[in-house]
Amino acid sequence: QVQLVESGGGLVQAGGSLRLACAASGSIRGMTAMGWYRQAPGKQRDLVAIITSSGRTNYADSVKGRFTISRDNGNNTVDLQMNALQPEDTAVYYCYANGFFGTSPRFLEVWGQGTLVTVSS
Repeated sequence: QVQLVESGGGLVQAGGSLRLACAASGSIRGMTAMGWYRQAPGKQRDLVAIITSSGRTNYADSVKGRFTISRDNGNNTVDLQMNALQPEDTAVYYCYANGFFGTSPRFLEVWGQGTLVTVSS
């Protein structure tokens, strides 16, 4: 019903930058929060950053000051600008969204397929 498609992952050296993008499509009646989570090998999936439809943001402490989340409500897209990347940022990054989706709208959560970010030292 609703799909999230991510792009922008890859390999970067420590100190470098990457920008992740995510676009939502499908039957979207009202999008509330959009954001990014990440999962490193052998670890749980954790919040990186999230933004509400009103622009309120929340960041993991480990990325504050280095990552910036932004959103285009009209196009249902969310980006994550990642600067000063460190090896510990290496993970699969997942786009996340919640809102009222479907032809008979219900409040649902959806995930993207994930994009790998690798930071070399």
